[in-house]
Amino acid sequence: FFSPVSNSKMTKGTTSFGKRHNKSHTTCRRCGKVSYHIQKGTCSSCGYPSKKMRQFNWGQKAKGRRTEGTGRMRYMKSMTRRFKNGFREGTQAKKQIKSSE
Repeated sequence: FFSPVSNSKMTKGTTSFGKRHNKSHTTCRRCGKVSYHIQKGTCSSCGYPSKKMRQFNWGQKAKGRRTEGTGRMRYMKSMTRRFKNGFREGTQAKKQIKSSE
């Protein structure tokens, strides 16, 4: 049943989206995400300008996205191999003599 008196439009959707032209967030200097709130002056993703990175235990997935092993790992990459050999340095492998049968 339609009431003939109420002639109001639904304004939650299409018409409301046309009014969205002010930016509350811009790119963050630390994490690079568009999460830096201009008025607050803080990043909603990494917490910049606070010295400590923003991270919570309820966001396990988010923690995993920026933890150790997500970048190039220039130092840690070779750690397992060096550990396996006891962190030896400056030596050469001994020649292996072929066993003739």
